[in-house]
Amino acid sequence: MNEINDSRTVEKQYVSSNNLNTRISIHDKYSTNKQGFANWIYSHYEFPQAARVLELGCGTGSMWKEHGDLIQKCGHLVLSDYSDAMVETTRNTVGEHDNVEFMTIDIQDIPYEADNFDVVIANMMLYHVPDLAKALAEVRRVLKKDGKFYCATFGEHGIIEYLSKLLGEYGVEDDVNKNFTLQNGREILQRVFADVERKDYEDSLAVTDVGDMVDYIYSLSSMTSLGDVPREKIYSVLQSHTVNGVLPVPKEYGMFIASGETELH
Repeated sequence: MNEINDSRTVEKQYVSSNNLNTRISIHDKYSTNKQGFANWIYSHYEFPQAARVLELGCGTGSMWKEHGDLIQKCGHLVLSDYSDAMVETTRNTVGEHDNVEFMTIDIQDIPYEADNFDVVIANMMLYHVPDLAKALAEVRRVLKKDGKFYCATFGEHGIIEYLSKLLGEYGVEDDVNKNFTLQNGREILQRVFADVERKDYEDSLAVTDVGDMVDYIYSLSSMTSLGDVPREKIYSVLQSHTVNGVLPVPKEYGMFIASGETELH
């Protein structure tokens, strides 16, 4: 998929929060690791007191809802997204705080001066960016010399790989965007950051209502080949793979924590 089409797909997919909420809910309901991916991510954040924090790709803002302690620890928190609709959703989710600002920002052109933030966050979004090298250079530019960059992503052997094997006869392929994954993320980040640490989140799905999984599948832009396939057929295929009423689905998620500068910077 070329950069223009990929950008348009992202815009269409996130023009409202409906598709994103569908994908979030499947994890909330059926994840076997009850800590929750968001809580696990937040457990790794290290904010200095009165930190200046920028989040890029904030989505619905739901990850901040239960973490008011971190919000209060920030001297200034900028919650931003490429989508105006997502920024507005985040504003409604998080609510107004004296130290929180909501902005529409393209990670490839961050409107802040250099050495501005103690922490930059970009979770589950770097694989969407058309010019990732430019985006990471921008992150490094606005990050203070001793600042940290947190970026969660998925691996290449999780839900989509599993679904493509189950639904291959209907034209479903594992064509998920692999521009930034747990497998290649370290190498990509090391072009800009001197120190890169990978952390893995152990989890899976135990789906007891296959209909929810069908909704999840149809919320994915990568599953467009199913447009002419009746939902009942997809339901039947998934149901046939249940064990004692449970559909076991592998997940592969984690995050990178990057800091320092390469000699090129």
